[in-house]
Amino acid sequence: MTVGETGRGLLELTRPVNVIAASALTFIGAFVAGGVAEEPLAVAAAVAATGLAVGAGNAINDYFDREIDRINQPGRAIPRGAVSPRGALAFSGLLFAGAVALAVTLPATAIAIAGVNLLALVAYTEFFKGLPGLGNALVAYLVGSTFLFGAAAVGEIAPAVVLFVLAAIATLTREIIKDVEDIEGDREEGLNTLPIAIGERKALIVAAVLLVVAVVASPIPFLRGYFGVAYLLVVAPADAVMLLAAYESFANPTIGQSRLKYGMFLAALAFIVGRAALEVPLLV
Repeated sequence: MTVGETGRGLLELTRPVNVIAASALTFIGAFVAGGVAEEPLAVAAAVAATGLAVGAGNAINDYFDREIDRINQPGRAIPRGAVSPRGALAFSGLLFAGAVALAVTLPATAIAIAGVNLLALVAYTEFFKGLPGLGNALVAYLVGSTFLFGAAAVGEIAPAVVLFVLAAIATLTREIIKDVEDIEGDREEGLNTLPIAIGERKALIVAAVLLVVAVVASPIPFLRGYFGVAYLLVVAPADAVMLLAAYESFANPTIGQSRLKYGMFLAALAFIVGRAALEVPLLV
């Protein structure tokens, strides 16, 4: 392998799209809490720490998942030989160290959230991934907690709590659908994911019910005064995309989970627009 191929493999380990998305959610948490202008350095540290931690978590996940990926994702960096397992582990440790160095500059609540999340990222694949529903719930918590982390970085966590719950439920739905998609490799590896434990259709029904709960609850940030009317105008199509994704997952889990990701990105945009509508009344 050339240096360029190895570098590309290391970048792939981090899942750049996921890194950017998680970092954006941290920024949104700070934005919703109203602290971006007041605490720009804290926001920058929180966003960067999130990106490094997510990249590290994805890299160590690929390290632990390397045998499963030979079946489910043979084109990933470790199975195709772009990065050695030992190299992936060392790279993950370096990213984790950077995340910790940035996180300790933040307020105590943010440090506590970061500490819990870093431990959870390390423990996920080795201890929780194969437990029916628990691994999915842990990932859902980690995604939702990015809002809490961003808000805690600027000292005001309350406005982000509802966003944490909504994002966690939507993520839990997507994780269950992904497990249905990956059921062949997971069964080969001896994992006991939710679709393996209760059946694919029942798992998809659980996922759909969870998503309906999130959609029904999505107006709560507006009702509590956290967002302006513009939030409803953007979150409505996001809800529609996610509901369509849940429906499509019964026929094609791959398409369903992919479309659900787009719906979640649109929902994140709704959070930004909703907060901006309070700051600039013309947006209402």
